[in-house]
Amino acid sequence: MPLRLPSLPITPEGVWADRRRFLARLGLRGLGVWGLLTRPGWGLDLPPPAGPITPEASATRFNNYYEFTPDKRRVWREVAALRTRPWAVEIGGLVAKPRTVDVGDLARRLGTVDRVYRHRCVEGWSAVIPWTGIPLRALVDWAQPLGSARYVAFTAFLDPKVAPGQARHPDWPWPYTEGLTLAEARNPLALLATGAYGKPLAKSLGAPIRLVVPWKYGFKSIKGIVRIRFTEARPATFWTTLAPGVYGFSSNVAGGDREWRIDTGERQPTPRLNGYGPWVAYLYGG
Repeated sequence: MPLRLPSLPITPEGVWADRRRFLARLGLRGLGVWGLLTRPGWGLDLPPPAGPITPEASATRFNNYYEFTPDKRRVWREVAALRTRPWAVEIGGLVAKPRTVDVGDLARRLGTVDRVYRHRCVEGWSAVIPWTGIPLRALVDWAQPLGSARYVAFTAFLDPKVAPGQARHPDWPWPYTEGLTLAEARNPLALLATGAYGKPLAKSLGAPIRLVVPWKYGFKSIKGIVRIRFTEARPATFWTTLAPGVYGFSSNVAGGDREWRIDTGERQPTPRLNGYGPWVAYLYGG
């Protein structure tokens, strides 16, 4: 049956206008924004979202990026030295044909979609962000994983010269790593984001490519990805290595706790699986 997402806050008109201009620069004007949302082959039937989103300034100037600093309000300043073009991603492991591809080429080859998703940090803060990106399952299909593949492992960049957090904490398990089961990676909601707010992805949000898995806690959304590998064994990940008793491999949003919006400070209850239960609960036995 078609996948229907819950009603979520909508992107303001000005943002979509910027998005159209951005598409024109990429030579994709003819597809249109809604055409990207419902592009054939992804089995999606998305309703128009409704309501306000988190302002861009709030989302880009309050976030976690430990490669640079643990200070959420300084990330956007500390990332200035990171060069995001050119940027290659290595795809390998248990696949039919290992390859290395530029992010721009990957987006053009696999296509992008627009999604408005809730984000819930394990620390209790939340945001609603309009992303643009490559459906992760499109990359999985393109990579042609072998029958023995069970997991997808992601690795971020390692460069202490431009990432002061890596330099200050050399004993931490850098580079940042994360992982999903192959079934999670094939879920239509999982996204490799390459843009947000109708623009190329901001450095503070993980440019030029990051993982967005809306039903999981935000630390699962690895930024600055340089390697994607398909494995049979469950991969070690950054936080499960650093604090295994706190950050489990699954780390789905449990729900029941209260969260606070980074733009308004409003407190509200967090739904189980961040509100995406009808679309992902099957992955965990219902």
